Amino acid sequence: MSLEPVIVAALVLALAAVAVAVILSRRPTTSDGAVAATERLTESQAAVAGRLTQMAEQTAAAQAATAERLAAQERHIAEAVDLRLARLAQLVGETLERNAQSSATTLGDLQSRLAVIDAAQTKIAELSTQVVQLQDILSNKQARGAFGEVQLEALVSGILPPSAYAFQAQIGDGRRVDCLLQLPNPPGAIAIDAKFPLESWHALRNAADEPARLAARRAFAAAILAHVRAIAEKYIVPGETAESALMFLPAEAVYAELHANFPEVVEKSFLSRVWIVSPTTLMATLNTIRAVLKDVRMREQAGIVQKEVRLLLDDVGRLDDRVGKLQRHFDQTAEDIRQIRISTDKVTKRGERIGELEVEDAAALALRPPAA
Repeated sequence: MSLEPVIVAALVLALAAVAVAVILSRRPTTSDGAVAATERLTESQAAVAGRLTQMAEQTAAAQAATAERLAAQERHIAEAVDLRLARLAQLVGETLERNAQSSATTLGDLQSRLAVIDAAQTKIAELSTQVVQLQDILSNKQARGAFGEVQLEALVSGILPPSAYAFQAQIGDGRRVDCLLQLPNPPGAIAIDAKFPLESWHALRNAADEPARLAARRAFAAAILAHVRAIAEKYIVPGETAESALMFLPAEAVYAELHANFPEVVEKSFLSRVWIVSPTTLMATLNTIRAVLKDVRMREQAGIVQKEVRLLLDDVGRLDDRVGKLQRHFDQTAEDIRQIRISTDKVTKRGERIGELEVEDAAALALRPPAA
């Protein structure tokens, strides 16, 4: 409850009392009338004073009640504010905790991903170094030849048994071949030589115009055919190797280019009995050779097994004869034992009869009268 209306009403009453007093003081009166007016003024002032006192008391009571209500409202507001602040502090704490956990998880994931990225960068750096090394190797003819020989050795040694091949084998009049496959006749030993015509292939791939491309095609075909002729002349030795040989191209791209765009070169290699193979086709060829060698070994083992079976049958026949002889010995032993049992039975019966005779003689002597 507001105090302003009460204060305004008290001021109005006080002003009214003052106005009445002023009016009464200005009226012409006699002495008795003045006394009466003075008394009435005094009574009015007393009434106004009493009313003012009452209004002051009411105002004080209203102020006290208002102050109490304001204090209660302030306490309620303070409690509500404290409760809200506590709830807000709890929510802020929970939010901060969740944010901290989320931040920790995010940082952990970030660290893991950074570790993966670091590992990937390390591998990329290593791969770049290896690519540079491979480029250095392929840029040198001798190193490139060694690379082809190493790849050939890895393929052959990974598929065939050690007894089926030989590296840097000597054939003919002292010539050495990269790999010699030891196969039974026919077909006999097959030579494999690794060739890598990289320069002519690069020139073919990098030709800028049609004249340059035609020149590069002729150079590429000439390089391949030169390798084919060299292999046919050096590594096909009548009476020592098979009638054909293999030329190993360690690059699938070169092999694909040759078979896609140079069919005449492939045909001439067939006529020269030199089969051009890539890593993939060589792997298939070696698997076929392994199956052939396995079949040959199985045939050899089958002959050995048949021989051993025949010997085993001979042993079984001899064992059967000996078992028959032993059976006859057992039968003769059984017959001898039966004859012995017959003889022992006869001896036993004769002994029993002799015992009976002795008992009868003793009984006759007992019944005989004594002598006089």
